Amino acid sequence: GQTTVYKVGDDGTYQTGIARSYSRANGVVTDNATHLQWQDDYNDNGGNIKVANWSDAQTYCNALTLDVKTDWRLPSRNELMSITDKSKAHPSVNTIYFQSVTSDFYWSSTTYAFNSSYAWGVHFYDGSNRKDGKASSYYVRCVRSGQ
Repeated sequence: GQTTVYKVGDDGTYQTGIARSYSRANGVVTDNATHLQWQDDYNDNGGNIKVANWSDAQTYCNALTLDVKTDWRLPSRNELMSITDKSKAHPSVNTIYFQSVTSDFYWSSTTYAFNSSYAWGVHFYDGSNRKDGKASSYYVRCVRSGQ
């Protein structure tokens, strides 16, 4: 469904012939192409969820109950990249469906292969991905496999 290339190689994230669309209910955004379900980055106080470190990000997602679902997890780098929208910035995501987004770095579950004290994440200011030390404090957006 993607017709414009915003960065060399980005088209591989999208399935050919399936338009990128989302639906939203009960604080959960469903990606209708991948069927992944995403937490819409909020907490009971209305703020974005920032954790002390990468390990806390995994613990938070594994303990999350949202929309009576308990099988939430920290997304892989590729999964997190799949919801970015390279045609937008600050934030680089579809804000109609993802209504609470901080234009900052979000952890993924993907450890950096050359140094296990680093992990990959996505910066939602511009949709770029990078690695950082697992002891750093950043944001978290949990995911689960849909029906």
